[in-house]
Amino acid sequence: MTAAARDTQLASQDEAWLTDANAAMTAVDALYRDALDAVRALVSSDGKLSGALIEREQHATHGLSWLATYVQAVQEMIHYAERLRADGRLGETETLLTRIGLSEYVAQMFGGIPMSQGEIVRPGDFGLSPEQIARRRTDAVERVIAAGNTAKNRARLADLIDHAEASATIGDPGLDETLEAIRWEIRKYAEAEVIPHAHQWHLKNEYIPLDVIKGLAELGVFGLTIPEEYGGMGLSKTSMCVVTEELSRAYIGVGSLGTRPEIAAELILAGGTDDQKATWLPKIASGETLPTAVFTEPNTGSDLASLRTRAVRDGDVYKVYGAKTWITHPVRADLMTLLVRTNPNEPGYKGLSMLLAEKPRGDDANPFPAKGMTGGEIEVLGYRGMKEFEIGFDGFEVKAENLLGGEEGQGFKQLMQTFESARIQTAARAVGVAQSAMELGLRYAKERIQFGKPLIGFPRVSDKIALMAVETHIARQLTYFSARAKDEGRRCDLEAGMAKLLGARVAWAAADNALQIHGGNGFALEYAISRVLCDARILNIFEGAAEVQAMVIARRLLEGGN
Repeated sequence: MTAAARDTQLASQDEAWLTDANAAMTAVDALYRDALDAVRALVSSDGKLSGALIEREQHATHGLSWLATYVQAVQEMIHYAERLRADGRLGETETLLTRIGLSEYVAQMFGGIPMSQGEIVRPGDFGLSPEQIARRRTDAVERVIAAGNTAKNRARLADLIDHAEASATIGDPGLDETLEAIRWEIRKYAEAEVIPHAHQWHLKNEYIPLDVIKGLAELGVFGLTIPEEYGGMGLSKTSMCVVTEELSRAYIGVGSLGTRPEIAAELILAGGTDDQKATWLPKIASGETLPTAVFTEPNTGSDLASLRTRAVRDGDVYKVYGAKTWITHPVRADLMTLLVRTNPNEPGYKGLSMLLAEKPRGDDANPFPAKGMTGGEIEVLGYRGMKEFEIGFDGFEVKAENLLGGEEGQGFKQLMQTFESARIQTAARAVGVAQSAMELGLRYAKERIQFGKPLIGFPRVSDKIALMAVETHIARQLTYFSARAKDEGRRCDLEAGMAKLLGARVAWAAADNALQIHGGNGFALEYAISRVLCDARILNIFEGAAEVQAMVIARRLLEGGN
């Protein structure tokens, strides 16, 4: 067969499976619509949604969130393949990533989606009858399932991964030249300055060195999405995803250092006065000012309406009283975005305000050299490098001019404006951690010899590698999709929530499987995968625990946000 004939044959095959994929997409979208109607009926009383019923039927309502996330993931895999095909970039690796992923996710939609290790949601759990389910399991669905996630395809993908360049991302991510240039610039820095040292920082529970923070600032990480008029680079949220992913691939702590200024800057951009923007944004962009978020309290968690830390106006200052917990990197921070209750007579969210609270930098010897502020470290399994603290405030003073936006009672609204970006960036962190786990598992599988051959020569091991690559690819595409929606100025709380929900599960699964490949050595602290496993675990908890995230998505879907 000539090269031209082979290309023609491959193009015909691509067209055939993409036709089936789109037909299967129509079927699974219809399955989701059926499930949405069934769950809405299940949790409604007298024609209205019932909060009590939504809570009682959490398995079905949260499962609906997962089903909707899978439908969106399938849609993005198809769009990804179509874009690359149109650009002549759809190669064998990209085709296998997409076909295996489509096959597995479509099969799970009909057979059972894992919401966690022990919780599976199946179509019948939504109240669908066997006849309704069978009607949506069309011939195209059967072909997509049967011809995608096969032993042959997994083996071929694992072989391609095995022989790829060590530093290559598996498959074309589908980005333009500018974003790819950003990716490789950040990867080059991370591989030189972060990866060789990250595990020792973790084992010793050390701060990420200030030289690394300086290096990130010089690369423009802290001002990437801040407008140029304030000293930033004015780039897209998608570019920030690429940066966050690459830094988190090296060490999640460094990836998170980049997201802290991103969220603080968004708070100030969206809710700050002109003077606050002019004062703080250039300092954040340059790295001169390191911010930290101070929101969570010991007894509130995700229930911010119950927040109790109060700020009392006293002349030209606010005096803050109360306690915060799980505050990341507060010791070396110069600026706290501090959520407080300024009106104790206003219950719930309406009495909350956001303060831009300045503080001096501390160190291990004297963490909080500020009057009215004390704190103690919370020792953690992973997500080290910045350190977590409980903080107490007893008359800590904040300039009244540093009330964000200059108006009390806007704090919750201002915070909500950052949730989309925060969850998109957490999804990007998850993709980076998943990529790191896959690479560590791959390296060990290639180097470790058992029964006369490398571990990757055993199908159960190579299958793990292939499926880690597939799910990381899916999470990456869903994350980029949510970031593009944000860049286009569209409301994207659903997309961001879905990306975070799926990305966190994918990162944990990848870390767990990579440790399994390491066997007993994976349980040894000297191996980096032990750190990555601990780091991955936090992703299902912060920025909205998986259960809370699923609840938020479900309410939007049931209220008509689909």
